[in-house]
Order: sequence, then structure tokens, then C-alpha cells
Amino acid sequence: MKILITGGAGFIGSHLTDELLSLGHCVTVIDNLSTGSEDNIAQHLTNEKFAFIKEDIIDEDSKIESLIANADMVYHLAAAVGVELVVNDPVHTLLTNVSGTEKVLQAAAKNNTRIIVASTSEVYGKSTKETFSETDDLLIGSPYNSRWSYACSKLLDEFFVMAFHQANDLDGCVVRFFNTVGPRQTGRYGMVLPRFVKAALSNENLLVYGTGEQTRCFCHVADTVQALRTLLERDDTAGKIYNIGNTEKISINQLAQKVIAQANSSSSIEKIPYEKAYNKGFEDMLHRAPNISTITNDTNWKPVRNLEKIINDVIDFINK
Repeated sequence: MKILITGGAGFIGSHLTDELLSLGHCVTVIDNLSTGSEDNIAQHLTNEKFAFIKEDIIDEDSKIESLIANADMVYHLAAAVGVELVVNDPVHTLLTNVSGTEKVLQAAAKNNTRIIVASTSEVYGKSTKETFSETDDLLIGSPYNSRWSYACSKLLDEFFVMAFHQANDLDGCVVRFFNTVGPRQTGRYGMVLPRFVKAALSNENLLVYGTGEQTRCFCHVADTVQALRTLLERDDTAGKIYNIGNTEKISINQLAQKVIAQANSSSSIEKIPYEKAYNKGFEDMLHRAPNISTITNDTNWKPVRNLEKIINDVIDFINK
């Protein structure tokens, strides 16, 4: 197949590129490298089945429409990501996530191109539930708090997918990622695990924001990529939403302790109030775990790598 990956030089996109090329597909990556890196895809630059275009999909002269017209399948992963980036530059977040996705979906609908659009567990917002399903009602915070601009923008992306599916019979689905982690992920924009590992390897304090009692589930990027691959092989995913994540819960305090132990580090844990880490009034959710029964029932996919494996792989990558 001829597959286009927007944001394909990023963390998840580059691992997906590796997988699809290994299966013999032709892959084109379009990425502005704002959060991605050419280093992530450098190993493929001489592969005749691979092409890289450095470009922003929201530019007026972008080649995105012609690329979609020539593709059999699109994985739309391009987005502004990371809590720090979102809080510090909400305008960029909204333009990239909303305008970019609208442009991509219009081209996919026009050319009858199948598409998978990446969303996020952030859309579950301020709900006090511990485990989330795709049909749950969503509770987004106030627009006075820029922290929620990312969730709102990705939720609008989801509504766009559903609208195009209903109005234009678009063969598209949505995937909601729950804390995908692993090699190549940067802690530059607030991602907690690479930030913890880097600090632990330097025997520096691990900075835990808030109380540290908030729980999360971490999914190895290799498992996430397998989920994306299984969806590619299905022909009955149009108009659906899929949670993708691990169901193993851990508090951020426990995660910090685990990283310190596995890195054989002498680091300590330092608590930082949200007001000091972010803007005043920053809001977080206490728990966020996925119900993955929808994707498991449709594809038989389940994550197979545990947290120890994930941490060790991140340690090995940073130590390289």
C-alpha cells in the first residue's frame, strides 16, 4: 500500500514508519519537525519505498492534498503535543490541531482515501471516573484555562471525523492514545517518563508535579504501533473511536520510585506545586485509565509489554 503519515518524524509516527516499511508498504512522511526529528527517520532516507517532505500541513502551499490523493491510507498524527507546549502556546495548538485536521479530512473525503486520526485521552477532561470508555460523556474545563485547549482541539478533530463519515461516507476512524511512551520520546514538552529517566540517570531530583497521587497507565510505543497496524488490516472501522493504551495503573509517585530503582539512581523525589510548574489555576485529572474492550473485540489487540520493560527501554535509549 501507499501510506501517508502526517507527523511521521515524531515519536509515534517514526515507529509506525519503521513497522510499515518492514511490512513492505511504501511510506511518505510529511512533518514540519516542530516536535519531531529527522534523526527518527534518518535510517530510511535511502529506502526507495520511503519519502520525506519537510512541510507544515497548514501552509497555504502545502502538498498535503496531492499527497492524500495519491495515498491508499493516511495516518494523521500531526499535532501540537505535550502539556508544556500546549499551555505555553495555545494558539499554535488550536491552529495545528483544528485547521490542519480539517484540511486533511477534506482531502481524504474528496479522494475517498481511508484515514486514521490520532486523538488523545485528554478529551476525557475533568471526569472523576477511573476508567474511560469511548462512549463516555466528556467534561472539558473552562476556556479561561489554556490547559484545556489541547483537549478541546482534539475533540473537535473527532467531531470532524464523525461529520465527514456521516456526510461524505468517509472511511475514517479515531484512536485515543493513553500515555504512549518508549524510545525516541523527548521530555522536552513535559512528557513524564523520559523526564524522570533523564533525571535519574544524572542522579538529579525527579520533579513530581502536584501530590503525585494521580494515576496513569503507560503503553509501550511498540504496542501502540501494533494497534495501529491491526486497524489498517480491518475494513469495518469507519466511524468508530478506539482507546489505545495499557490498563496497568500506577501513581506518579510510584513511577518515580520505580524509575529510580531500575536506573540504580541516587536521585530523590521533589514535589512541585502545579502553580510553580505551570500557570496559576492549572487543572489535572486524578485518574486516567482506558477501557480497551472495543479495540480488543474488533482486532484481538492487547498490549504485551509491562512497565518494567518500558522503563528499561527508555533507559537504554537515553544511555545510547
